[in-house]
Amino acid sequence: MLLSISTTHRPATDLGYLLHKNPQRCQSFELSFGAAHVFYPKIGDDRCTAALLLDVDPVGMVRGRGDSHTGLLDQYVNDRPYVASSFLSVAISRVFGTAMGGRSQERPELVDTPIPLEATISVLPCRGGESFLRGLFEPLGYEVETVGSPLDETFPDWGPSPYFRVTLRKTARLAELLTQLYVLVPVLDDTKHYYVGDAEVEKLLAKGAGWLATHPERETITRRYLKHRPSLARLAMARLAEQDDGRASDETGDSVSAEDAGEQQLRLNDQRIGAILAALRAANAHRVLDLGCGEGKLLAELLKDKQFERLVGMDVSVRTLEYAAKRLNLERLPTAKAERIALMHGSLLYRNSRLEGFDAAVVAEVIEHLDPPRLAAFERVVFEFAKPSTIILTTPNREYNVLWESLPADKLRHRDHRFEWTRQEFQAWATALAGRFGYAVRFLPVGPEDPAHGPPTQMGVFECK
Repeated sequence: MLLSISTTHRPATDLGYLLHKNPQRCQSFELSFGAAHVFYPKIGDDRCTAALLLDVDPVGMVRGRGDSHTGLLDQYVNDRPYVASSFLSVAISRVFGTAMGGRSQERPELVDTPIPLEATISVLPCRGGESFLRGLFEPLGYEVETVGSPLDETFPDWGPSPYFRVTLRKTARLAELLTQLYVLVPVLDDTKHYYVGDAEVEKLLAKGAGWLATHPERETITRRYLKHRPSLARLAMARLAEQDDGRASDETGDSVSAEDAGEQQLRLNDQRIGAILAALRAANAHRVLDLGCGEGKLLAELLKDKQFERLVGMDVSVRTLEYAAKRLNLERLPTAKAERIALMHGSLLYRNSRLEGFDAAVVAEVIEHLDPPRLAAFERVVFEFAKPSTIILTTPNREYNVLWESLPADKLRHRDHRFEWTRQEFQAWATALAGRFGYAVRFLPVGPEDPAHGPPTQMGVFECK
């Protein structure tokens, strides 16, 4: 099986420092199930490619002392030497362990720097098909390219094989790419060659830190990674729910961060909701989407106004939607109100026909939680496919951060923020976005406006031409 990783970062040969493997020589590593070889098919300042070739010895493994608990191969003829599987994950951990841990003595500044990366897996089994493959990687911001093949060219009626050549592209930290490959390759294969116990839960939580708790497919990932062992899957899901609860409490004010302290003083969230309500009323909107609705604070206010005849809140976090249902008291609402409102689980990175046909959509304090490479998917989902008449979008103004004494210099307002834009950056992005999808946009301040630094929150109101 073959994994190649390329970069066009300049100089591209820095990839060798990040992987801790010299591009000028081949290296081999003995593993319990065979050998791994690292070499560089292409070396240059503009592009550099490192390859990990894994040579699995199925005969040696069948003749070994494996039993039912180790999961060693029990037949000579199988696909294990040729397809990416848990063998590849183990090889990544052993051969690129330092890189996966995010360490580099020679280029420490590169470790935390997102660089353009391209990973190609020559033969990847996808038990679940191409749609499942995309459902694993695209929410993480990857551009996914696949090449399939028939099960047997001689018998086309047998249909396609479950094997794909897969190329993933993303601007990211190398450690992030390696960690996500480590977790998701065995998930796609849906099996593991070794015993899965309690230690595997800790391994999954450690490698999935920062991305798994909010992944749309986290339950399937967890079950498959833990080899469908129900007790381990329940334990892992409970731990992930705790992580998600922590993220939700940070975002909804249950714990006080620098941003929360500032908002308590300024009542900024109330002002934000007031500004959104005013914009919705001015647009004469009756059917409204709240995308990234959180615990339902805006929905609760909208429900009080009979102008809003149909309200739908969507969020990627199931736990947060449960909080929203409690806040809105959905189970005890009078029939007339209950018929006006609904909550649904979904991601802003996927086209969803249920988002179509609305007068207005609100995207309040959401985009800054998306990795920048994912913004393009978000833009198409909301502006091209859902395409409501009015879109109201708010995001923090980074320039205002210096006015909060509780916020350290050069720090973002929330630990889950991937970026925060200045007024110029936001307006440039919004103007280009509006022009591309046939909207006009105007900008409004939210909160107390400082003469030099502007308002704490900036709002764009997009109106379809």
